[in-house]
Amino acid sequence: MNSPAPQSGLLDRSDTRVKHANNLGDVIRAFFDRVKSGDLGSSPVIVGLIVIWSVFTFLNPLFVTPNNLVNLLFDCSTVGVISLGVVCVLMLGEIDLSVGSMSGVGSALIGVLWVNQGMPLPLANLAALSVGAVIGSVYALLRTQLGMPSFVSTLAGLLALLGLQLYMLGSTGSINLPYGSSMVDFGQLLMMPAWFSHAIALLPGAAILLMGLRTRAHRSAANLSAGSVSGLVLKAVATTIAFEAAIFYLNIGRGVPWMFGLFALLVVGMNYVFTRTKWGRSVKAVGGNAEAARRAGINVTYTYLTSFALCSLLASLGGILSSARLASASQQAGTGDVNLNAIAAAVIGGTSLFGGRGSAWSALLGIIVIQSISNGLTLLNMSSSLRYMITGCVLAIAVIVDSLARQSRVSHGRA
Repeated sequence: MNSPAPQSGLLDRSDTRVKHANNLGDVIRAFFDRVKSGDLGSSPVIVGLIVIWSVFTFLNPLFVTPNNLVNLLFDCSTVGVISLGVVCVLMLGEIDLSVGSMSGVGSALIGVLWVNQGMPLPLANLAALSVGAVIGSVYALLRTQLGMPSFVSTLAGLLALLGLQLYMLGSTGSINLPYGSSMVDFGQLLMMPAWFSHAIALLPGAAILLMGLRTRAHRSAANLSAGSVSGLVLKAVATTIAFEAAIFYLNIGRGVPWMFGLFALLVVGMNYVFTRTKWGRSVKAVGGNAEAARRAGINVTYTYLTSFALCSLLASLGGILSSARLASASQQAGTGDVNLNAIAAAVIGGTSLFGGRGSAWSALLGIIVIQSISNGLTLLNMSSSLRYMITGCVLAIAVIVDSLARQSRVSHGRA
């Protein structure tokens, strides 16, 4: 007979939480609660970016000039696309060590098929991407059917693909792409019209507002805590102002490269896939615990197959963009620090090496960190040895933060 009273009390407390969520102090406390529980999000890498940009701007003001930032965006695009694919396999708790060599093969295929064989450029691009998807599928089958660790299979792939790249390029070791072609122009010259870039800059704020209102309506309908509309509008307006200011500043120089626009579009698309689709939830579940995911009805083999295929496909696309940027396909494509930078960018950006946690934004943030270090040190006329050491330290710090956050989440869950 007294059961309605507790139910009413629960409703009252829920209403209280809804009202309290409207206070700025509660929002701040909620943020620190998430940090204490190990949910750091992108906060560490954003703080790191602010520090890096502040230091390089102080040492050389040319670092923040519009045209230098445009060059930075160009450099981010090629390796960033490769890093976006690495996120897919890291979220499974796996690794792909061959992404650099795969990008080199993608670059070589463009030179051989388009320039030497006369194949139409769209077909050559499609062929390069298809080869990447097939190679990634082989890695997945070796992992799921034979139990071969991805570290071993992709290391073998690294060597095999490097040999294939050298074989295709032949004795000359380099194939020049036609200057003035649409592909080379895309990689070196083409910029978004100013009006178009400003229109695109309106989209993030609009998305925050619309999706926030939708989430708030669903939570309110379920009698759960929901943030205030005014706070949501403030966040959307602040985001819009920040993006519009950045676009305005870049347009003082050459503008926003179409190549970076493609990279950003891929990041947004992959973020939607990771957060809003069944496949994205399956990747996180398999990365968290593959056996538990299998028992829950998730097709683990399919998840591995698609993730590795997508990783190698994006690596091949990164190689294509690299050849457009350099106007050539050479033996140096995909070698050097490309492989390590692609993997390091995903980890520095916030994707966990332990699997189950990650974001498409980590590829974008991580590669901006790495290229900012490289660009800043180049402006200071410092050797590449220092760049490797600084990047290594940043990577180590990112892994330490990830490990501490993981321990915090475990201890918080037990509590």
